[in-house]
Amino acid sequence: MLVFEAKLEGTKEQYGKLDEAIRTARFVRNSCVRYWMDNRNIGRYELSAYCAVLAKEFEWADNLNSMARQASAERAWSAISRFYDNCKKAKPGKKGYPRFKKEQTHGSVEYKTSGWKLSNDRRHITFSDGFEAGTFKMWGTRDLHFYQLKQIKRVRVVRRADGYYCQFCIDQERLEKREPTAHNVGIDVGLNHFYTDSDGNTVANPRHLRKSEKSLKRLSRRMSKTKKGSKNRAKFRNKLARKHLKVSRQRKDFAVKTARCVVQSNDLVAYEDLKVLNMVRQRVGRVPRLEATRVPVRVRNRHLAKSISDAAWTQFRSWVEYFGKVFGVVTVAVPPHYTSQNCSNCGKVVKKSLSVRTHTCLHCGHVQDRDHNAARNILEKALRTAGHVGTHASGETDQYLGVSEAGRLRSAPARG
Repeated sequence: MLVFEAKLEGTKEQYGKLDEAIRTARFVRNSCVRYWMDNRNIGRYELSAYCAVLAKEFEWADNLNSMARQASAERAWSAISRFYDNCKKAKPGKKGYPRFKKEQTHGSVEYKTSGWKLSNDRRHITFSDGFEAGTFKMWGTRDLHFYQLKQIKRVRVVRRADGYYCQFCIDQERLEKREPTAHNVGIDVGLNHFYTDSDGNTVANPRHLRKSEKSLKRLSRRMSKTKKGSKNRAKFRNKLARKHLKVSRQRKDFAVKTARCVVQSNDLVAYEDLKVLNMVRQRVGRVPRLEATRVPVRVRNRHLAKSISDAAWTQFRSWVEYFGKVFGVVTVAVPPHYTSQNCSNCGKVVKKSLSVRTHTCLHCGHVQDRDHNAARNILEKALRTAGHVGTHASGETDQYLGVSEAGRLRSAPARG
């Protein structure tokens, strides 16, 4: 599935119509969540049928396209099913109970195969539901002429701080060819450097949020001094949202370009299977008076949470796995246990705290940078387990592992 995005150009009245559609879609989604709370034994089909009841009960809800209402019900069921899955898996902490969406700077409404129409030149789109938003000009670099209309499965209108965008979900598999490089790499992400690979190469941590933190705080202070509900407050809120949007776009751009470079330069990419959400939000600790009962409690991580979030390790990993499937490169996620403590030269355990940045082995005398040592251990784990069931791996290994024909490794199980 490919997602192409273009910015919509229209009048102020047209934007108001899109706001009404987005507001109605949010109302349908929240109503379906409330209907599920009152009737816990219902499923996704009952929620889809409830959309017709809402259209009859509220005249303005009937203005939204019927398939767009069903898409909002699907969003509600997605949150509900995710909650059920977390309960079945006994996920520690909160299970993600479905919550109601509130009025925000951003929002979206999703159409399926009706309610919209593209022009012959594929540069204009017309929304033909009850809100009558009209025709918008699309600005973007993607050419939709290469795809048939029946391949467009979803059309999503997204409202952001800097305008309105239209996303096209196209049913098309993306595959690209590349020449094998006969090189494998292990990656250890960090905060001093964004990552260090098994060859000792490092990539600097851009720290997009830290660099913009001064201006963000200034805008936040100026907005807090304005009167609630005033136009001046709305103006500063939009400026603050635009600044946050710029930071998120910088972070995504860096993750995409770095991941693509790593995948294209290697035949196997190994990285740690980190639980970043647990590292950011909370860590397991124990209250001294409850030590005898061994009751775990959860406290906030107030030291590294902002820096870890700013590094966007999860986003980088997602793009590495995506490009691995596109270019046919193996991507392996290995368990992170003892990757920093083990010696990459002799394999012995060398205990060290997080503040110790140099690995010094007391058994073999090997001295190396801590992250470089961890990256070598990650690559060794990936090569040792690449052919075994249970490893998080994607891609095709038979011809892209970078080994000789005589010593070719077994194929890793393809994911997805």
